[in-house]
Amino acid sequence: MRSDVLIIGAGGAGLVAAINAHTQGAKVKVITKEYPTRSQTCMAQGGINAALGNASQDSVQAHIENTLMSARGIANEDAVRLLCESAPEAVEWLDSIGVCFSRTKDAKIAQRTLGGASAARACYAQDYTGLKILHTLYDRCNALGIEMLNERCLVNLVTKKPQKEDAYIGGATFLNIRSGEVETYEASSVIVATGGYSRIYDKHSTNSTSSTGDGLAAAIRAGARLSDMEFVQFHPTALKGSSILISESARGAGGYLLNSKGERFTNELAPRDEVARAIDMEIQKGENVFLDIRHLGEEFINSELPQERKLAKLYENIDPVYDLIPIKPVAHYTMGGIEVDEDSSTKIKGLYAVGECANHRVHGANRLGGNSLLELVVFGRQAGVNAAKYAKIFDKTIDTDEQTQSDKNLVEEVKKFTNQIDFYEKRAFIGNIFYNNAGISRNDRDLKEALCQIHQIQKELPLMGPKDKTKAYNTNLVEFIEFSNMLELCEIVIVCAINRSESRGAHYRSDIPEQNDVDYKAHTITYKEANLLYADFVE
Repeated sequence: MRSDVLIIGAGGAGLVAAINAHTQGAKVKVITKEYPTRSQTCMAQGGINAALGNASQDSVQAHIENTLMSARGIANEDAVRLLCESAPEAVEWLDSIGVCFSRTKDAKIAQRTLGGASAARACYAQDYTGLKILHTLYDRCNALGIEMLNERCLVNLVTKKPQKEDAYIGGATFLNIRSGEVETYEASSVIVATGGYSRIYDKHSTNSTSSTGDGLAAAIRAGARLSDMEFVQFHPTALKGSSILISESARGAGGYLLNSKGERFTNELAPRDEVARAIDMEIQKGENVFLDIRHLGEEFINSELPQERKLAKLYENIDPVYDLIPIKPVAHYTMGGIEVDEDSSTKIKGLYAVGECANHRVHGANRLGGNSLLELVVFGRQAGVNAAKYAKIFDKTIDTDEQTQSDKNLVEEVKKFTNQIDFYEKRAFIGNIFYNNAGISRNDRDLKEALCQIHQIQKELPLMGPKDKTKAYNTNLVEFIEFSNMLELCEIVIVCAINRSESRGAHYRSDIPEQNDVDYKAHTITYKEANLLYADFVE
């Protein structure tokens, strides 16, 4: 059945968009690869930024300035201003629908300081902020009767490009993981809210295994543009052995970073790119690096940082009340994404994007901690409202039969690929080469070496198909589709990184002096341009 608004992805951004599209009277359908409560939003632990006036030294203007400074000069100031000015209302709305924020003694929403902030601005719910926001949004969607379909893996977006007219969206095709069938869902407007792509770094990422950039890959194939794909933020504090995130809230509460000698070596609350590089430099010198929260005391840790204690015990077999936490920086958040305008709209009519998969140009070269949860509320509302309004005036039909059959053939063709090469081994190989050659520190030679490796793997793709040829719950097939999407994005990330011949924020080039001047140059790229640029670099 046709929907007014089809939302792909059920993390925080998708659910906020669904609620707001529904309030506009639209018939909304949400389709997601996993279950909503397992979305990446639940891993945003530290807090959501808003200048609420609780701290005398804070203001909306200070929030704007901190965001622009962290972005290293290339965020869009108008978009940043909208984000920060909307923050108090966004938090008030979350509070009104039941998010159980931690409270001060006088019952105000509690706030803490995160890296790069000039004041205690991050509103939090212990160290489970994203999870509690996500669960509340999911409850709200259920209460409103919004339809959700789980276990559908996005295959492609369905578009129509009439002569002398811009392309417009008509829906999307999915692989039903339960049945193995390719399904088509038609809609007047589509919102892509599929999350980021940092799993290209494989085990060197805090993100769930589902953060494979499916929405971005489908969008660029459909004709949308991607921008700033080279900017990948590395979180300074992930557990050394597992890459599980240890929240910035631990440093915001007063945690120290120590090397093997027990020395503090950096400002723990500097912007994330600075802290990650400082830690990486210590590691390159042969030092181990630790997070120390022992001095905060067991009572404080249990009340304010309970998840961090549980994670350290579970994954490192240490108790941070008594022990140092071994950490390393790993890929955490992707600042680039599907290029959108001030209305969250892409260049394809009726196609919107929001959340980590989108580039609203509010994060620039380095996201300010606490702004990701804020982004999904502010722009999720905007995308939902605008998609619903567009659906009301959309009066065109699109024949989806051809695309449906094409994608059915595609899935069957993939099953015919041989499996002479294990794509899981190649996935791990790519993760390692990206961490080493396109990670915290980069240079032209290493990037071009990585690009050659990616191109070779692309040529070998028909030799590494899924071993499982069955239909129902074929997770091997799903993971191959994800791998194919990541492989597509890997090339684009490296091409953009080579093409940005400057060192800025998360794109730190050891062979080029660092830049912080305000000179916004978005690196936008289409599918065709990516291939042309690749040809230039390998000649």
